[in-house]
Amino acid sequence: MLQPILFALLLLAAFGLFAWQVRKIRANILVGRERDMSGHAAERFRKTLLVAFGQQKMFKRLTPAFLHLIVYVGFLVINVEVIEIVVDGLFGTHRFLGLLGPLYDGLVAVNETLGALVIIAVAAFWWRRNHQPPVRRFTGIELRAWPKLDANIILYVEVVLMVALFLMNSADLKLHQLEGKFLPGAYPVSHFLTGLLPTDKGTLHLLERVGWWAHITGILLFLNYLPSSKHFHIILAFPNVWYSRLVPQGQFSNVESITHEVKAMMDPSYEVPTPPVGPDGSALAPTPFGAKDVEDLPWTAIMNAYSCTECGRCTSVCPANLTGKLLSPRKIIMDTRDRVEEKYNSPLIFQPNIYGEEAKHEPVTDLMAATLLRGKVTPEELWACTTCNACVESCPVNINPLESIIEMRRFLVLEESAAPNSLNVMFSNIENNGAPWAFSPSDRLNWADELYVAEKATV
Repeated sequence: MLQPILFALLLLAAFGLFAWQVRKIRANILVGRERDMSGHAAERFRKTLLVAFGQQKMFKRLTPAFLHLIVYVGFLVINVEVIEIVVDGLFGTHRFLGLLGPLYDGLVAVNETLGALVIIAVAAFWWRRNHQPPVRRFTGIELRAWPKLDANIILYVEVVLMVALFLMNSADLKLHQLEGKFLPGAYPVSHFLTGLLPTDKGTLHLLERVGWWAHITGILLFLNYLPSSKHFHIILAFPNVWYSRLVPQGQFSNVESITHEVKAMMDPSYEVPTPPVGPDGSALAPTPFGAKDVEDLPWTAIMNAYSCTECGRCTSVCPANLTGKLLSPRKIIMDTRDRVEEKYNSPLIFQPNIYGEEAKHEPVTDLMAATLLRGKVTPEELWACTTCNACVESCPVNINPLESIIEMRRFLVLEESAAPNSLNVMFSNIENNGAPWAFSPSDRLNWADELYVAEKATV
């Protein structure tokens, strides 16, 4: 009777703490500007099915895609066993899904096979990430300190969870064999591990309980680790893909207030909508052009930041980054997440030193007075972007770093007039001459006259 009570308390504490953290993250996401993402349900469902569930974009690189598929499918299938463990823990039953008969045999066999493959895949991931020389996309200033440690912690935890699973199954199987009892399920991996275990029934029962508690407790601890980790993408990847932009890649959004002004200039009969008012009836402050801080970005951009896997596929295909410029699309996304947690709700359980040991010696600044633009992302990074959309196309969960880059650029141009000199010259030419070049409109067809004269001279 004691075990169900303890287990119920453990579940209540774990899911309660997780829900509390998710509420904080949801509040962080909603500080962004409103954006209507309703409609197009059929297209969104198809995209979510292919990109999020089907891992469509992962298969542009076959080796990591295959390894990731093993871990992904293993995660989905092993969750079925978690349901069984939860029911057994709450009601004192033992492998209650054994009632499924042959179906349960197949389920456990697939579960164990995937568990073994997950250990192999995780070992390969660890080798790729840590072996010298490292894969280029696993390096970068944004991956120092905590992000690098976080990635390895995830790999270690997955191995521990699989080991606990095999300890539970092999000890339970050998205990039933010694007692001459039938244990539901087929155990292709644990069957070979039973020879490593002692023959004392009391010890086997203890090992089975240790494996059982370690497996489910580890899963619940990992669940509450997710909100402080890049691995939160296993939850947010699906809504992030659902709410991804459906317009053609690279299509700029218009500034609504400027659109109204242009329409009024072109059509004197056009009525500019009344500016919104606050609860007290007074006019609200005008919305700034572009984005200076995280609340100026659309809420989907902040959700992008929480969905980031930090895999580096975006940065590895960025032509600016490949030519040695400061721009890293991954850093832009990670900076957005760091800034929103810095200003609003910080990580609730884990407080990592994100920037490494050297940050301890930096002067303390007013975090509330800092901003995303210039506080974390420099104009030099933003203007290095060629807006080629390579980062958007490569992201396996449809994150759009370009949108945040364009919004911060828009702030620099429209709010601060801080565009590079070459752009300012172009803007002046467009304003004065109606074209990017420093030629009068009356001289625009001079080339045709010169070409006519040249052709006539050759006749």
